[in-house]
Amino acid sequence: MSQSDVEQLRRPLRRDARESRDKLIAAAQAEFAAHGVDASLEKIARDAAVAIGTLYRHFPTRLDLLMAALRPRLQEFVDGADRAVEMDDPWDGFVAYLDNLFAVQAGDRGFNDFLSRRFPGNSETEHIHDVMCQQIDDVLARAQEAGKARPDITRADIINLIWSNGRIIDATSAKAPAAWRRQLYLMLDAYRTERAHSLPEPPMTDDQLYDAMVHLSKVK
Repeated sequence: MSQSDVEQLRRPLRRDARESRDKLIAAAQAEFAAHGVDASLEKIARDAAVAIGTLYRHFPTRLDLLMAALRPRLQEFVDGADRAVEMDDPWDGFVAYLDNLFAVQAGDRGFNDFLSRRFPGNSETEHIHDVMCQQIDDVLARAQEAGKARPDITRADIINLIWSNGRIIDATSAKAPAAWRRQLYLMLDAYRTERAHSLPEPPMTDDQLYDAMVHLSKVK
């Protein structure tokens, strides 16, 4: 058998493998969006019409599959956040950033879980989280430097708001799916410079924030 014959036999296998992978990603996107990062891998395999062993051959860990499923949405979000950072009015950019962040959070429980947690030891997730944290810092700093946002807000306050919003989404998604926007805009009023007053507790440090996000990744 010639080399070309061997390659001809291999092509359908590679095509089948790509099709199986695409089906797994599509099923994972739906299942993670509906049930979060702890969604059943067995159900994802069934929905993709493949064996669980096939899933693990393509994605050896749950995090591998999660990242394959979330990668397009994460890139779309990061690109949109960059546009918010570049808006002419720094306060409008801050509002647009958070409104878009929470809208995506409300529509995808997997994205919500990813936002809320850290997965140490994985270079891709650490890089994406670092990029997103830098965007928070940038959009917040612009609003503060313009005198629009109170100067004592930190990244940790925004992450705390993300955690709070996740619980609001869990409680209201079935009956009042837009309830999160009311809470967000109430908090945005509290973030305005003219609303500033002394606070009884300092913000979490970066180390405390990181440890809290890692802790959430371990909670079942």
